[in-house]
Amino acid sequence: METKKVIRKEIFRRRKEADPIAVHKNSEQIWQKLFSLPAFQESDWIYLYIDCKNEVMTDGIIEEAFRLGKKVAAPKVVGEDMIFYQISHPEDLEPGYFGIREPKTDLPVADGEDGLMVMPGVAFDDRRHRVGYGGGFYDRYLSKHTRHFTAALAFEFQMMEEVPTEPTDLLPDVVITEKTIYR
Repeated sequence: METKKVIRKEIFRRRKEADPIAVHKNSEQIWQKLFSLPAFQESDWIYLYIDCKNEVMTDGIIEEAFRLGKKVAAPKVVGEDMIFYQISHPEDLEPGYFGIREPKTDLPVADGEDGLMVMPGVAFDDRRHRVGYGGGFYDRYLSKHTRHFTAALAFEFQMMEEVPTEPTDLLPDVVITEKTIYR
């Protein structure tokens, strides 16, 4: 089995080489699968990452959540932790940690609310094991907020036969790609 470092390097290369049109098209297919989940339909709160560098795009999820009257929260990295802030429109986001768009800090904190957590990842396997970015932010946050339903979004090229895991790694409830939903 490859190391997490090797896996990250390979997936980052694939993402960098991904065709922007395919990224958008495949993101839309992933959104439709996410929107079909009872967890999306029934949640008042949608917690989600803000995409960057050819990750599965999330702006369409934000737009649909707003259209449906849902509350949306996005993360800001503060030291070793993530704090989710409620956003009301795209202008609530500004460049932050590693240039990733983050919510402005004068917004209401959304920590603790139940809801759907839409999370990123570098690589996954069909048993929902996840290789993240190496900071442990989602593992720490979700270990304290255990009532969120978690949906990880990935392109099919991020799926691997097997990924290495640590005891502190949390499994998402589902992994959604443009092809299928892994449960």
